[in-house]
Amino acid sequence: MRFLARERSTIDNLLPGLDQALAGHPLLDLERPGTPGIQEFRTAGGPGLLVPTRHKGVGATAVEAVRVQRAIGARSPSLAVATTMHHFSMASLVVLSETGDGLEWMLMEGIATTGQLLASGFAEGRSGAGILQPTMTAEVEPAGVRISGVKRPCSLAHSMDLLTASVRVPRLDGGGEQLAVALIPADSKGLHVSPFWGSFVLAGAESDQITLDGVLVPEDLVVRTETPVGKALDELQTAGFVWFELLMGASYLGAASALVERVLRRPAVPAADRVALVATLEAAMGGLENVARQVPEHQAEEELLAECLFARYAAQDAIARTVPRAVELLGGMAFVVGDDVGYLAAAVHGLGFHPPSRPRAAEDLANYLEDGPLVIH
Repeated sequence: MRFLARERSTIDNLLPGLDQALAGHPLLDLERPGTPGIQEFRTAGGPGLLVPTRHKGVGATAVEAVRVQRAIGARSPSLAVATTMHHFSMASLVVLSETGDGLEWMLMEGIATTGQLLASGFAEGRSGAGILQPTMTAEVEPAGVRISGVKRPCSLAHSMDLLTASVRVPRLDGGGEQLAVALIPADSKGLHVSPFWGSFVLAGAESDQITLDGVLVPEDLVVRTETPVGKALDELQTAGFVWFELLMGASYLGAASALVERVLRRPAVPAADRVALVATLEAAMGGLENVARQVPEHQAEEELLAECLFARYAAQDAIARTVPRAVELLGGMAFVVGDDVGYLAAAVHGLGFHPPSRPRAAEDLANYLEDGPLVIH
């Protein structure tokens, strides 16, 4: 079948064996706590997807990454959401490495070669804050930085090897504060994981609560931006947001695609209906890929972030149009004889809950369209 062939060819080239491995598991086994999907992702080299090849990673482009996430989402929405958070943290490190002091490449290489997973303790668009705005408190000590705070929900809470968290620390030259990204080992003293996610939907993403109670992070695991608060910090936040929105949008388009793929396997469904479903999803994917193609040169520009948000909301609309129709075309028997159809129909709604929600961002985008600055609340 040609539908999703491009995405599956991409994942087969970059992460050999992963798509086939995921296809070998029942959907609901991949969506429960303790999912085998996370280990399949490690085994296939997924943690290094965005790490440049010069640092022993896969070196996927943004276009390739959104195709991989759609392919994963079509097999396991939970795994796609969870791994998006890993990739978001990794993309932020890659951006930091372009202006950092060289420590970043060693961290990236270690993560790629050992298959470590990063959970994200970033704000993710918390009200009144940028996606990398610190939510943790930090106190600098001779042995490192002591960090406290809570992140909930936090995907990969049980499978993470490292938690990434943004903090503000005094500049080494004494000239005010700077943003730093701390990489906190999962077995650190004072780091606790506790239940938070109560829904059966996307339970395989392991989105529970992580609490840091005075966790001491060695200085060599604290990546400083080496830039004052200002333009460079804004650029880092913008690039982070672009990657987050692209990969999350593709992940949920994948989940919707899983339903449409089931419709396509039913020749009794009128051709016009089958084609209409595909056309709607492919148009939305084309919008995400158009943004992704511009990432190498423009990822830190507010113009691309605005375009990315429009593409993300267009993806939401495409999902809202196609999923109910796909469920209807699959028919009542498909809905009642198993849980897959109902589960996928529920899971796709998650995209609307990721920051920034459309109602919250609408005024900011309207102001941007009237030549104002783009500010995400």
